Formats: sequence, structure tokens, C-alpha cells
Amino acid sequence: MQERMCNGQDIFQRVELLVGEDALRIFGNQRVIVFGVGGVGSWCVESLVRSGIGHLTIVDSDCVCPSNINRQLMATTTTIGQPKVEVMKKRLLEINPALEITAIQDVYAQETSHEYDFNRYDYIIDAIDSIKDKELLILQACKSKAKLYSSMGAALKMNPQMIQVAEFWKVKGCPLARALRTRFKKGERPARKFKCVFSEERLKNHDKTSRTDANGTLMHATAIFGLTLAGLVIQDILEKHELHQSD
Repeated sequence: MQERMCNGQDIFQRVELLVGEDALRIFGNQRVIVFGVGGVGSWCVESLVRSGIGHLTIVDSDCVCPSNINRQLMATTTTIGQPKVEVMKKRLLEINPALEITAIQDVYAQETSHEYDFNRYDYIIDAIDSIKDKELLILQACKSKAKLYSSMGAALKMNPQMIQVAEFWKVKGCPLARALRTRFKKGERPARKFKCVFSEERLKNHDKTSRTDANGTLMHATAIFGLTLAGLVIQDILEKHELHQSD
């Protein structure tokens, strides 16, 4: 079991009180890879680590820039210019020094996809923006034994009550999901079903702003997407191992 003591106190005490010792032990043995640690992914990985996940790989090619500060966990005025994965790794190890973490500054794309063996992981989190790379990641992830959870578009969203979860082919009102389905129908389709976090919210200025290179975002929306992805992982572990039954 991973080291859990800090200044004589158990850092995962409140987690264990909720889910039990067996569940916490299993959390510590899980291997999760997260693609994209921006407005969605950064909050996802923080939640996973604070919940006791013991083995984590984070992949992102970008460095922190000023426009990230409004919504990305690692982005501050002091981290501008630094690789996101390295800043995130440092922070996560401050939360749990026993965490086994690999930080990869890279783009998941056709040219790099062969470097990733998804069968080494229990869970794959897709929090990347590029539709071409997202399509490839979904296709390859669905061929592996790992379970995939994917974030659809989190920009141009403001209402937290409209954020929800559905199987990919049942996602409604999301332009990104619609574009992905069009691409899959014209080519290769995912080998299995997978769940997505999405929102059907359509703001009045959606059509105008979505044609620009960058879309407006707010932290409370992107963070809820990321935290929901982490929650899906935790809930699946509990259900898979029959460790928690809802009343």
C-alpha cells in the first residue's frame, strides 16, 4: 500500500471513511493515463490523486500561458512558460509524495501513437481538443482493455446544471460530439461503447464565437467536466469490485 502518513496523520483518512480500506487499497493499485491537462484534465488528475489513485501518467505538449490562468489548475503568474505536465507533476507529488507519476510533454497523434501501450492501463481519460487526435485516441483506446472516458466540448458552457454523462452515441447538443460521429460514420468506428461528459447548453453567442480560433471558457464549467471524469473512474472501480452499494 502506498505511503499515507504526513506529520503523523493519514492523508487519505476521509477517503477510507467513505469507501473503506479495501477500496482505498485498490485505488492505489490503479493505473490511469490522462491526455490533456488543461481546463478539464488538470482538475481530473488532481481529483484522482486526492482520491488515492496511485499510478498516473499525464500527457500534454503545451506550456502554461497567460490565457490558461482563468481555468487551468497549474496555471498561475509564476508558472507561465513552464511545461504543464511538469508543473502538474510537482503539485501532485506535493499532495502525495508516494504517487507513481509519469509526465510526458507530447502530442498524441498518428506519429506518436505507437509509443503508447494502452493495455498497461486500467483507465484512459481523453481531455484533448484536437478533433483529429481525439478521433485517433478514441479509436485506439477502444481497442485496448482499458476503460475510456472522454470529455466533449467544455468551452462556451456556463450552466453547471446542464453538464451530464452519456454514452457517446447518445450525446445530444454538443458540436464536438456531432463532428466526431460524422467522422466515425465515414471511416472506422470505435470498437466499443464509452461514456462522455458533455453539455447541451447553447449560448446566444455560440454560433458567432465558435468560429474563432479560441472560445470563451469559465473555470467552474471546465472543472466540473474534469471532476466528473474523475468521479466516473472512482465509481467504476467501486462498482467493478462490488465495494460500494448505493442505498
